[in-house]
Amino acid sequence: MSFVVSPDAYGRYMGRYAEPLAAVFGKFAGISAGAKVLDVGCGPGALTAYARAVGAEVSAIDPSPPFVGAIRERFPDVDVRSGTAEELPYDAGAFDAALAQLVVHFMSDPVAGIRQMARVVRPGGVVAACVWDGPTGALAPFWDAVHVIDPDAQDEVLLSGAHRGHLTEIFDAAGLRDVAEDAIAIDVLHPSFAEWWEPYTFGVGPAGDYVQRLDEAGRGRLEAVARERLGDGPFTVTATAWAARGTV
Repeated sequence: MSFVVSPDAYGRYMGRYAEPLAAVFGKFAGISAGAKVLDVGCGPGALTAYARAVGAEVSAIDPSPPFVGAIRERFPDVDVRSGTAEELPYDAGAFDAALAQLVVHFMSDPVAGIRQMARVVRPGGVVAACVWDGPTGALAPFWDAVHVIDPDAQDEVLLSGAHRGHLTEIFDAAGLRDVAEDAIAIDVLHPSFAEWWEPYTFGVGPAGDYVQRLDEAGRGRLEAVARERLGDGPFTVTATAWAARGTV
């Protein structure tokens, strides 16, 4: 599985969902003007952009070199570093809030990652995270089509946080207080089937890896099944995520 891809490829694949999600998640987390916020697993900057727009002072970190480079170019004044959630290179209590959008399910150790996020947030500050719901998230239409032809395919349903209560369990294990979890959702209009489908061929994340492993015939069959289910477009994908926040 790879996220070492061009920011443009990621943007066309997931940015189309991550950008509107950032506004909903940011409000859920309570980001406000003047707050010192750490964007963990920042990607090309969807959440960073939202936090800056509401007046927060943002720092960012991501393990993908292309994404770190993209943030530096897009936001030259943002302190962006290369690293993982499990080993955050910041002092204890350095931030008012630490947020992870669509990241927990790719952490090698989610409890350790959230615990590190809590370490770098001041007492009384907020740690928040969101992940796509397995059956109804942004990638559900893709995996639904996969399962028509490959019922045993391992999709993203089993990833950390992908069901109600998973994030709460992780936050509790990491020692956070007053943990609250809720579903948040966005609607994304796709003007055509081609616009929806093409980014899955870019090799981004588990879905992209799955497509890359198919031969030409298999890829064509999957595309045909997905088109039959979704139509030629336009169509709207309603994507649901689980979001949790807790107090340090």
